[in-house]
Amino acid sequence: GDRSGVVVEPYLTDQWFVDAATLAKPAIAAVEDGRTVLEPAAWSKTYFEWMRNIEPWCVSRQLWWGHRIPAWYGPDGAIFVEETEAEAQAAAAAHYGAETPLRQDDDVLDTWFSSGLWPFSTLGWPDETADLKRFYPTHTLVTSFDIIFYWVARMMMLGMHFTGEVPFRRVFFNALVRDASGKKMSKSKGNVMDPLDLIDIYGADALRFTLTAMSGQGRDIKISTQRIEGYRNFGTKLWNASRFCQVNGCVRVEGFDPASAKGAVNRWIIGETARTSAAVTEAIAGCSFDEAANLLYRFIWNTFCDWYVELSKPVLNGADADAQAETRATASWVLDVILKLLHPVMPFLTEELWDQTADLGAARAEPLLMAARWPDLSALAPDAAAAAEVGLVIAAIAEGRSVRSELNVPLGARPPLLVVEADPAQAAVLAAYAPVIGQMLRVSEVRVEASAPTGAIPYVVQGATLALPVAEFIDLAAEKARLSKEIAGLAATAEQTRRKLDNPDFVARAPEEVVEENRERLAEVEAARERLQSALARLT
Repeated sequence: GDRSGVVVEPYLTDQWFVDAATLAKPAIAAVEDGRTVLEPAAWSKTYFEWMRNIEPWCVSRQLWWGHRIPAWYGPDGAIFVEETEAEAQAAAAAHYGAETPLRQDDDVLDTWFSSGLWPFSTLGWPDETADLKRFYPTHTLVTSFDIIFYWVARMMMLGMHFTGEVPFRRVFFNALVRDASGKKMSKSKGNVMDPLDLIDIYGADALRFTLTAMSGQGRDIKISTQRIEGYRNFGTKLWNASRFCQVNGCVRVEGFDPASAKGAVNRWIIGETARTSAAVTEAIAGCSFDEAANLLYRFIWNTFCDWYVELSKPVLNGADADAQAETRATASWVLDVILKLLHPVMPFLTEELWDQTADLGAARAEPLLMAARWPDLSALAPDAAAAAEVGLVIAAIAEGRSVRSELNVPLGARPPLLVVEADPAQAAVLAAYAPVIGQMLRVSEVRVEASAPTGAIPYVVQGATLALPVAEFIDLAAEKARLSKEIAGLAATAEQTRRKLDNPDFVARAPEEVVEENRERLAEVEAARERLQSALARLT
């Protein structure tokens, strides 16, 4: 026995079998002609391989509970298979000519046989109920690839046999959840991560987002507490952004038309919201759940929280009442769309925020988020001019931050940002956003210069050349030496790791998780070396 370790003596008994080959034929045809689609499509091969070579299915199980096999035995061993005991008694009476005591078979049906009835038995079958008519067949089944033949095939066979219809139009196979090193979780190995324990620590939404974001097609999920913690922080980030909107009076405005926004930052975020909404909708419809989650992560954390919130602060703290009102209405509108898009992945957090912001401004027509309509923003076209304007500002800040980070410029240092080469429109944009650039990039001012002075580090964004004079804050020679030393160390590590991976013996003999770990390490080292080489190039 696999659990007790005790030798099990074989004991031959009569078993009940199902003619699976006959049941399989309609189920094979349904996938062949597209009535049911398997995604990713590669799993169709596994399905066909098993179904076309299927053996008779033993459905007898010697368990204490389950659907008891509907077979009754007479005193001479005659078998009466009926739907109910009363019908079996009637059949026995007709057979023997009198009422005869019967004994029901002690076995129960195979779990997967009972499970195979699930799509229609839960809806009231065999009665023609309203639920059965409405929900059978259903649209999409999401399940794991390791039970294609245990469950999916059984539901297909039994569904078509008893109803004449496929049980679902599409089957999406998600990945297996493994431990952080890529091993399958097992109680005997002691590497099981109990989801209830993780939920107690990090919350249900953080765990749910982790599994969704890592559920790429054909790729197993290597789950770790660090990843779950990171996505919990993502939830906290959204919570804080929602609080920012509340504190700054960002309330819904009756009849607000996002297409009428005038401010460049507002037009930009509205366009980004529409683009993200379309991309997330397409990803979910195509079962690319990881892509949907990662699109939402980047948009909410980077675009909305990191950039829009910061870029809107000068307007909210300014004196232009019309611009303030438009920004508040826009921020509230974007937050509502975010909560709708994120709800399938983080339902508890989004429902709570939806409730907390319910009394802000105009009343919502949809008091419960889970019953709200999915956003359709197809009528909103991205504003190219606003995207270019705000994109220039974001690039100037982001690339400038990279320069400071790569060269270890102290946080307290506030050099000026020099606009060395730029067309008049770009120079005007950077000047207009000088206050927010100064705050976010930690520079003293933004000014135009004919050329960069000695010791200034240039960088190019959207064709414009900018520069940060940092020579007075760092030792350039020492910084060059440091970068050269770190690059050499990374090169040695990369070469050592590459030699391992180029060794066929290592790849063949090492555990899969160790090989994958080395591949990931090589990619990380190469990326780090490229960043440092870029920084050294700036200095030289």
